[in-house]
Amino acid sequence: MKTKTIWITGASGGIGEALALLYASGGHNLILSARRQTELQRVAEACHALGGKCLVLPLDLADLKNPEALVQKALNFTQRLDILINNGGITQRGLAAETSMEVVRQIMEVNFFGQVALTNAVLPHLIKNGGGQIVVLSSLTGKFGFGLRSTYAASKHALHGYFESLSIENYRNNIHVTMVCPGRILTNISVNALNADGTNYGLMDAGQKNGIDSKVCAMRIIEAVEKRKHEVIIGKTDKYLVKIKRFFPSLFFKIAIRLDPKK
Repeated sequence: MKTKTIWITGASGGIGEALALLYASGGHNLILSARRQTELQRVAEACHALGGKCLVLPLDLADLKNPEALVQKALNFTQRLDILINNGGITQRGLAAETSMEVVRQIMEVNFFGQVALTNAVLPHLIKNGGGQIVVLSSLTGKFGFGLRSTYAASKHALHGYFESLSIENYRNNIHVTMVCPGRILTNISVNALNADGTNYGLMDAGQKNGIDSKVCAMRIIEAVEKRKHEVIIGKTDKYLVKIKRFFPSLFFKIAIRLDPKK
């Protein structure tokens, strides 16, 4: 790709960090956002060492009060934006019946409302510049429900409905949307998950520990973005649950109730 300006949320670790490092090695301009400024600075330094130019722009998707001001700061960096990667998010480990509404709202705020608010603030500038790309990190649970992840699954399902509609509406504006559906990836997402009462789960699930390396996942995402794919599913054997759910829903249910959601 020619040199582009790419804004990545959730860039302080995991898939977001891996994406930043790969794009930096290609000499691209990066806007790195997350809550943890110290970690963002660490990632930015690594990106600089690889040849990328970076702007650290902290934000909290759960409390995104003035996204337009953030977008203006982002635009001041290189006077344009080519790709927005909505990667920030949080998951859960709690039964639906036991999860407090405060936790439900927090997950929806981060995973859905925050992503939508930032995208809608960026969209006019992409259209004005003749087009651009929006990448949305969903999940395999954006395609089906799963134990201990009711609100997480709901937030990811909502992303699909919203961004597919946005993509259809803006096709003639040269706006391309790529939905990314990763399965188990080796990141700290389970460690940072919320329990039903809002406390930190704090454990690395066995499935997460044995998941795809975040760098491999990032490479597949970048490939999908370059090809302007509408959707990409990334996983090991877990990815086959998507097809089983689609073509054999009764079989999917039998499998799902037998799987340990903490593995």
